[in-house]
Amino acid sequence: MPTIHLTTVIHAPLDRVFDLSRSITLHKRSMTHRQEDAIKGRTNGLISYNETVTWRAKHLGKMRELTTQITAMQQNEFFCDEMTQGDFTHMKHEHYFKEIGNGTVMIDIMDFGSPYGWFGRVFERFYLQRYMTKLLQERNSTIKDYAESEKWRVILD
Repeated sequence: MPTIHLTTVIHAPLDRVFDLSRSITLHKRSMTHRQEDAIKGRTNGLISYNETVTWRAKHLGKMRELTTQITAMQQNEFFCDEMTQGDFTHMKHEHYFKEIGNGTVMIDIMDFGSPYGWFGRVFERFYLQRYMTKLLQERNSTIKDYAESEKWRVILD
């Protein structure tokens, strides 16, 4: 069961980074190259505690759907989304935020599992973990870009 741990420093206020991280609209923009769209549940705006979103996107050559629910949230500090339906055996993504002198540290911890027994474990180790890490890095890069410029106003105003 792989675990991804990413730390991103963003030179922007904590509340802005927290809200951009919960933005369905910004997430869709960060994943346009994957044809990702929110199709059920919360489909735009800021997702909140106990809400769900179902994503449809092209991954590994095929259109796939994944439903997640926000299972925990502390305003401007933390939130967690967990898969309720999808191709993984499980997926949990914890988002932590900490204010620092010149901005915000954003920490992502994601663990997931793939089906198909030993083949799935080999696939996780040699491909899927790098693939998922790259997706999170792309998402975080978009959050950073919007938070550190005036683009955030298009999403949060």
